[in-house]
Amino acid sequence: MQNAWEFHCSEGEYKDPQGKPFKRVLWHHKLSYQRTPGDEVEDMFILLNEVKKQIPSVTAVSSGAIASDYQRLRVESVCSRLGLVSLAYLWKQDQSLLLQEMITNEIMAITVKVAAMGLDPAKHLGKEIAFLEPYLHKLKDLYGINVCGEGGEYETLTLDCPLFQNARIMLDDFQVVLHSSDSIAPVGVLHPLKFHLESKQSNSLSGNNKTNDLCRENISSVFEVQGVNLEECKAPGEPDPEVNDLIEVSSHRLHLSKTEKDNTFSICCWLQDTSGPPTGLQGDLKLILRQIELQLEGCGLGWEHVLYIHLYISDMDQFTQANETYVRFITQDKCPFGVPSRSTIELPLIQAGLGRAYVEVLVANDQSKRVLHVQSISCWAPSCIGPYSQATLHKEILHMAGQLGLDPPTMTLCDGGSTAELESALQNSESTCRNKADSLCPRDYGNA
Repeated sequence: MQNAWEFHCSEGEYKDPQGKPFKRVLWHHKLSYQRTPGDEVEDMFILLNEVKKQIPSVTAVSSGAIASDYQRLRVESVCSRLGLVSLAYLWKQDQSLLLQEMITNEIMAITVKVAAMGLDPAKHLGKEIAFLEPYLHKLKDLYGINVCGEGGEYETLTLDCPLFQNARIMLDDFQVVLHSSDSIAPVGVLHPLKFHLESKQSNSLSGNNKTNDLCRENISSVFEVQGVNLEECKAPGEPDPEVNDLIEVSSHRLHLSKTEKDNTFSICCWLQDTSGPPTGLQGDLKLILRQIELQLEGCGLGWEHVLYIHLYISDMDQFTQANETYVRFITQDKCPFGVPSRSTIELPLIQAGLGRAYVEVLVANDQSKRVLHVQSISCWAPSCIGPYSQATLHKEILHMAGQLGLDPPTMTLCDGGSTAELESALQNSESTCRNKADSLCPRDYGNA
């Protein structure tokens, strides 16, 4: 949508259609998001923080992102800070099928903004999506537009849908404001001025019984959030990683190896002798990651330069503990270009005299990597269940994270045993490969 989510504005003075200046606003306009005071994303944080306070049972946020990484990443950022799950079940879905599904389910939405080649404010504002559907597909064939308006081609206002149980919105009066009279792609907005609610009769509900039954069943679960206390809506403090309290380890226990090739090199680290003071998997992994961190710093690099991490552990039942230690070192703040991809594998390390953890990192000497990092639960591919990216592209080589045989929308292992899980894992990998060109940070990435 060509609104605040997509318009990457920077600080400056702007004027409304009547020429009145807006206040100065600073929005974080890069693809990845960092906390920026005054940014609208912080408004969303404040609102959702208040929702959590007033409705503690809320655990997830659903967004309608289909192809906009700009929007999805910001929702994911807020959810991550608040401990909420991001749901994006429309992500990477076929837009033609989605548009048809919305019309079939009797979602009556009208266009309130048009901003694309072939869309004329005088002709196409205020029209229902059902009426515009064939014309939108024609524009798609001619100019490659997004039929759901995901690229900012148009925005809509929903007047009626199965979720509206008691009444529909009737628009009585409106004003059309022309933002741009460009001869190729004029921009116009429909401003509602007057409306009223028209009561629905019980027998006039949509014929989609399944949808309406679900609506009626959950109507008692609708809450109204009262006013927001801005003073109390500060970002929750993040725990100190405490990664600098490195325990002394004898040099004969901690082992490192390093290999170099072209513009990359790899570092392997492990504790070969476990006869010393027992530290457990978390203790071993902490020592190893800290040692790798020191090696990177010695080269003038950091975790942001790491492309891929092979994490080998002695017991997969301790994966949660291993992940807790991992996130102390590899974080979004430390990796502004994206966290590296990762695979986690259980191996008989102790039997081989390699301790409880063995880590290998692939490092680039430059900062040209691009990552695919989707944290939202969707139907596209499994969301990241840790601080890693599904794929990392560097010098035309795509490094893909390990995949499990998970069903993406439920994030549970699929039924049918190991064969079915393998098939599902391969399908998830294929989805990641197929969509890498759309969701990797935009730049020339050649023929990966």
